[in-house]
This record gives sequence, C-alpha cells and structure tokens, in this order.
Amino acid sequence: MSEPASEGTAPSRGVEEFQKALLERPSFSIRKRLAAGFLALFILCVAVTGAAWVMLNRLEVRLRFLEVADHYTMEIQQARRFEKNYFLYGTNLQDVQEHVASARQLLNASGAEAAKVLPERDLRQMRDHLDRYDALIGRLSEMSRNPGAPAPQEKAAVEAEIRAHGSQMVAFALDLAQKERANVHATLTLFKRLPILFLAALLVVSVFIANFLARQMLGPLTRFMDTTQRIAHGDFTPIKPARKYRDEFSNLAVALNTMMRELNHRQEVLVQSHKLQAVGNLTAGVAHELNNPLNNITLTAEMLKEDYPALSDADRLEMVEDLVSQAGRAQKIVRNLLDFARESEITTERLDVAELLRKTAGLAANQIKLSGAKIELEVPDNLPAVHGDAQSLSQVFLNLLLNALDAVGKGGRVKIAARTARAGYLEVRVQDNGHGIPPHVVPNIFDPFFTTKDKGRGTGLGLSVSLGIVRQHGGDLLLERTSERGSTFCVLLPAAQVPGEIESDRRGE
Repeated sequence: MSEPASEGTAPSRGVEEFQKALLERPSFSIRKRLAAGFLALFILCVAVTGAAWVMLNRLEVRLRFLEVADHYTMEIQQARRFEKNYFLYGTNLQDVQEHVASARQLLNASGAEAAKVLPERDLRQMRDHLDRYDALIGRLSEMSRNPGAPAPQEKAAVEAEIRAHGSQMVAFALDLAQKERANVHATLTLFKRLPILFLAALLVVSVFIANFLARQMLGPLTRFMDTTQRIAHGDFTPIKPARKYRDEFSNLAVALNTMMRELNHRQEVLVQSHKLQAVGNLTAGVAHELNNPLNNITLTAEMLKEDYPALSDADRLEMVEDLVSQAGRAQKIVRNLLDFARESEITTERLDVAELLRKTAGLAANQIKLSGAKIELEVPDNLPAVHGDAQSLSQVFLNLLLNALDAVGKGGRVKIAARTARAGYLEVRVQDNGHGIPPHVVPNIFDPFFTTKDKGRGTGLGLSVSLGIVRQHGGDLLLERTSERGSTFCVLLPAAQVPGEIESDRRGE
C-alpha cells in the first residue's frame, strides 16, 4: 500500500501526487470484473449446451439412419429368402426384384442423411451391390423366360454369382448396421459423460473465478484494514497506487488520502495549539526567572550611571561585563521559550534521548522552582538513540513533566528514568508521588479535551496530543500505574539500530 515517510510532512507533500496517480489509471471496476466472471460462466454453459445440441442432433441422425439400415437389411434379406425359393422351387423371382427395388428406394430416400453418417465410399459400394445384384436377378429372370436359349453352364455361373454377391451384400449391410449401433452406443456413452465433464469444468471455472475475485477484492480489503490500523496509530502516509487500473477501491483510496490529509492538518493544528498552551504554563516561571537578570541589569546600570566618574576603568569593565552576562542570561531564557513555541517543519533525525531529557528538564526549570518540587533525573549515558523529531518529543516529555508537577504540588517528587526496555525499544518513565488519578476517569485520560484540572487550568489536550506524537514515532504512551501514592507514565520508543545490529538481528532470525 505505502511506505513510511522519511519526514512528518511527507503525507501533505505527496498526497496530491498519489491522488493524481490513482485517478489517472484506466478504469476496470469491480462491476466489470463481476460481469466478466459471470460472462465466462455463461459462455461455458452456452458451449456445453451447444455441444449437447450437436451431439443430440448427430445421435438423432444416426438413429434415423440406423432405422433405415435395418429396413434396408431386412429388404435384402427378404430378397435372399425369395432367391432361395427360386433356386428350390423355381418361383418368386419377381418378389426378389420387388424387394431389391424397395431397398433401392430406401437408400435413395435417405441419401442426404446417409451422406452425413457414412463415407461416400460405403454409399457407393451399397449402390453398386444393389445394381449388380439387380442386374444378375434381371439376367436370371430373362434366362427363365427363355429356357432353351442359355447354356446350362452359363445359367449355373449366373446363379453362383447371385449367391456369392447376395451373401456379400447381406454381410456388408449387417456389418454396416453393426457399426452404426456401435457409433450410437459410443455417442450415448459420451452424452452420459457430458454432465460429469460439464460439472468438472464448472467446478474448475468456479474455483478460478472465485479465487480471482477473492484476490481482486479481499486483497485490497486487507490492505485497507492495515491502512486503518496505521491511521489509528497516527501514521498519515498517503496510500500509493498498487495496480495498473482504477476501480472502486481506487476511489476509496482517494477518499482515505483526503481524510488523512485533513486529519494530519488538524493533528498539526492540535499539536501547535497545545504547544501554545504549554508555553502559557511556562510563562509564569519565565517571567519570574527573567526578573533576576533584569533586576541585576537595572541595578548595575544605575550604579554605573551614578558612580561612573569615580570608578576605575577595571571597575567599569567589570560592570559592563556583568551587564552583558545578565543580558545573555535573559536572552537565553527567551530564546529557549521561543524555540519551543516556534512552529517549524517536522524533521526526523537521530536523537540522544538522555540529552533531550536534560534539555526538557532545563526548559521547565523555572516551573520546577515555582512548584517547589524535587526532580530526579535517572538517565544513563549509554542509552541507544532513537529516530524522531526533537521538538515533538520534547513537547511529549514536557507535557508529562508539567502534569506531574501539577499532581505533586509543593514538596513533591518527580522521577524521570530512562532505560532499554524489551528488544528494540527504549523506555522513558515519568513517576510522581502525587494524588494519583481516580479509577473511574482512567479510561478517558487520553481522550481529547478531557481534563481533571480546574476550569481555566487545562485544555485536556496534553495526553491526547502526546499519544499521537509518540505513535507517529512508532511507539506508545501508557499509564503504567496509578494510586493514591502517585502515577507512572511510560513512553516506549523504537530504538535506532546501527547497520551491524540490523545484520546481527537478520542472522539471528
């Protein structure tokens, strides 16, 4: 679906490009794919129906010809019977000719259907058999009408040829009828197998179509489910095109990209608004802290003005250096506050968490003095680095620290400890000994605009914004423990691995 952005602003920068790429692809909708699948099934059914119709038509033709062949065989067999009567009793020769004529009429009447079933060679041979047999019978009939004309040897030769030819004609007809019965039986057997073949082909096509449609629809659905999980964790990286064509899922991807762009914009506005609220909380401490260097500057400047003629050059230089020092101290306080409040582009870089926690504690130093609480910073120097935005993570730690200071009050204790947690993660815990969080509000503490502070003291965005920032960094923010003796919040961040560690992990896997 998409790759993680290298910078936090990548979704807003790349969404228009991805939207354009999604919309410019040729359209091939799910409706068209469903129609194509059902069209394939319809074509299969039409093909099977056509094959069945052709087979039934051929079977019908063969059955009709088999009936004709049986009648033809019966006619020539009847002619052979009357032929035997003639040879035994000297009668019924005319009946032989009548049955031969009937056989010829059957053959001529079924010529078109016979041509569809039999080869031309067999049809010609059948006609030749009839013509030859009819000619021999006619010649024998003529000899019978003129008994004195033919020689006995000639008549005996004709009779022998009639017997031999008649036997061949009957054998050929019987063999032909037997072959047609075998063909009809084979066609019937194939026709019986046709439903089984059709069901097998239908099963194969159905499985293919079902698998194809499942891959076409379930695959994108799975990717979109992953995308929703990614959005839930605060990753608003736009969805990239994954196919060469556009369908309803492409329109959904466009809608999700638009939604993520708006969510990302609102998240940035939310973060900045809470940052300004945090600046407001720091203002009192900053004002108190600024009074010291400003008072020193004022007093030193007044002394320099009044005693200028009586001061030596060394004293004057010392007082000027004191003015510069106090002005630099005030400038540093203001610069730290402006750096925190300034809206800047989110960048990802390798961060030293120990140094980041020390700077965050220093930023809240004035608030710590005003609250009268004690801060314990337990941060080893050999912590693994993390990849993230220094200003955003500093805001997270500052939010947790200010909340802890509000909870403990004067004389309380806040402990910030960092260590390597489970494989691949860094853990930062902010623990206080304040009044804790009531159990009935624990499920709502990360909801936007939910706060337990007095009216006007909080916006209810601190933990919600902090959770979003941490999840954007691939980590999590948890309420680890709360009771009447205090609360503990835990920030989990993925540790940055050097190439050697990554290669070692791969070998281990």
